[in-house]
Amino acid sequence: MGYRIVVAGATGNVGREVLAILAEREFPIAELAAVASSRSQGEEVEIGDTGRTVKCQNIDHFDWAGWDMAIFAIGSDATAIHAPKAAAAGCVVIDNSSLYRMDPDVPLIVPEVNPDAIDGYTAKNIIANPNCSTAQMVVALKPLHDAATVKRVVVSTYQSVSGAGKAGMDELWNQTRQIFVGDEKDVQKFTKQIAFNVIPHIDKFLDDGSTKEEWKMVVETKKILDPKVKVVATCVRVPVFVGHSEAVHVELENELSAEAAQEILREAPGVMLVDKREDGGYVTPVECVGDYATFVSRVRDDSTVDNGLAFWCVSDNLRKGAALNAVQIAELLGRRHLKKG
Repeated sequence: MGYRIVVAGATGNVGREVLAILAEREFPIAELAAVASSRSQGEEVEIGDTGRTVKCQNIDHFDWAGWDMAIFAIGSDATAIHAPKAAAAGCVVIDNSSLYRMDPDVPLIVPEVNPDAIDGYTAKNIIANPNCSTAQMVVALKPLHDAATVKRVVVSTYQSVSGAGKAGMDELWNQTRQIFVGDEKDVQKFTKQIAFNVIPHIDKFLDDGSTKEEWKMVVETKKILDPKVKVVATCVRVPVFVGHSEAVHVELENELSAEAAQEILREAPGVMLVDKREDGGYVTPVECVGDYATFVSRVRDDSTVDNGLAFWCVSDNLRKGAALNAVQIAELLGRRHLKKG
């Protein structure tokens, strides 16, 4: 007994991670299909560490009828073509791209934060997965919001190159090698050198001077957590392969001490509190890779505002920021709405 599930974009970083997490979490699968562009047709993709593989099919020729759900990791342009076809055939689409996130008829879901919103999936048969930097932040904010009501958030992100896909990871690797051997640095994916540097620019610039990545954090947090929350973000690309970090400053409606916040976060779903006020008593991106949790450290009072808190937040962006959250959505959808075949 299980679900007939499709992974679209199975040969990419996120798609491969989805396959691994489906296996790790023993997702109930009756049948699994992997689809990708024609370039990947026939390629064998491993299903985690199970020793099993699945052969990629051409998404252009795939018949979506009879499949229960599909996890999409193929980018907005391809999603715009294929997601409506899948949804119309009765296959519920869980989309990792930004295409549907702000569509009022498409729920934007982080299961630890707003699980009830998934009930609205029937409007278009599509569910959106949030931006990776938003996902980890709202997991940490939700228990604080429930306890003392979040009014305003100021966040600076330190986002790994894997957020820009394989090309971003390759560029960091190649530039680092080029610097060490004295070759000319090759800049293609990013706007400036990323090796041994930081770039305060992710996605395109908007008219108000913010970037689209920063805009996403603002509007997605409002849709997922609470439309009344005010958010300002500065998103920075850093020379880290995997793992996004965030420095988060929160203004609350009601008083909540750092000690009380630590106790709340210690019990919060999806959160792992690692907060020892000593050398190494916090989590860095290298340590979070491969883990499911959103790690929170450095919880402290912010005396510059009434009822202020500050904390450090780290998560594996390929997992919680994309693949894991999508699989958790699939699990939630199954529990609440779909019957196993």
